[in-house]
Amino acid sequence: MLFRRREAESFLERVRVHLWPRRSWSRSTRYVVYRVRRLSATPHAVALGFAVGVFTATTPFLGTHMIMAVLLAWIIGGSIVAAILGTFVGNPLTYPVFWYGTYEVGRLMLGGGSDRAPIDLSNGIFQTSIDQLWPILEPMSLGAIPIGLGLALLSYFLVRPTVNAYQHRRRELRSPVEAQ
Repeated sequence: MLFRRREAESFLERVRVHLWPRRSWSRSTRYVVYRVRRLSATPHAVALGFAVGVFTATTPFLGTHMIMAVLLAWIIGGSIVAAILGTFVGNPLTYPVFWYGTYEVGRLMLGGGSDRAPIDLSNGIFQTSIDQLWPILEPMSLGAIPIGLGLALLSYFLVRPTVNAYQHRRRELRSPVEAQ
């Protein structure tokens, strides 16, 4: 093969490179930005994929956001790369806002009043059973639906014209070069 390595990388080496790049983080980031700019999907598909990623970022199921976003984007025909990027809306700065908002909205949707029982997680979240976590997860899961849909709609209507303008400008810049 033309571009095959002389010595195949081991599985552990491939995992290490995925977790820590060979060169630098800035070079890897520039490469990702370059790849995103070169997406050939329609503005609708990119915006739809990004909106799916934003929707899944509002759910309380940490660790599954990217998997859920990829599956949903694949099902509805959105851009999978944009869906993965949309999940980054959920980050340490936004998660507390999402969690509080989804819990309160879900509690209101369940008809919860002011007589809520205190939640005791003093033993830690990983030492408790699902029965003790369900009073928290149930309203958060339910509240994530309207909040996620609202943020997804907002992001769709912000991303679609942006991608459309970028692709249009890129076509205009390339067309005089191709005409010569």
